[in-house]
Amino acid sequence: MEPRLSTKAGFKGGINLSNFYNDDINDNNLKAGLNAGLFAKLPVSKGFSIQPELLYSNKGSKTKYDNVLMGKGEVRTNLHYVELPVLGVFNIVPNFNIHMGPYISYLAAVNIRDMESDGSSDEIADLDADNFNRFDYGVAGGVGIDLQNVSLGARYTIGLNEIGKSGSVSGEAFKGIKNTNLSFYVGVGF
Repeated sequence: MEPRLSTKAGFKGGINLSNFYNDDINDNNLKAGLNAGLFAKLPVSKGFSIQPELLYSNKGSKTKYDNVLMGKGEVRTNLHYVELPVLGVFNIVPNFNIHMGPYISYLAAVNIRDMESDGSSDEIADLDADNFNRFDYGVAGGVGIDLQNVSLGARYTIGLNEIGKSGSVSGEAFKGIKNTNLSFYVGVGF
């Protein structure tokens, strides 16, 4: 039986587990963040739709520390993006899909926070986003389950653009580093 698709639009939100990658980074310190926004699902043919989204997506990385001077805690680098993925959605069966496609993101803000072991948080730096590449782009792929007007899914994105740029200390510190992100989400469509 061919999957029957209908046009829908709605809201979605969930959690990001992100990290940086390059040739020198090989840790698994995933930083949790949020993703939330709007989506539309536009059927093109039986079993295939185009799904544009407009999202807020918090990405970045974390590094743990344990030393005599600072004690125990972790430093989190937060990158706040407005993201536009445009995905091809292939319904394998009526309620299960795989989706993939490109995304482009605009970096709105950058900050670094110190999360201490007692649960307190201090902002170390509110960095100038102009010292970073404002645009990130990459590819996304994932799976989803549609239950009436509710969608559940998981998606992996990998950035293809370096986040740091030349000309400043903070930009140079992130030169060569790219984003990677695993997100889990719930969507409600109408």
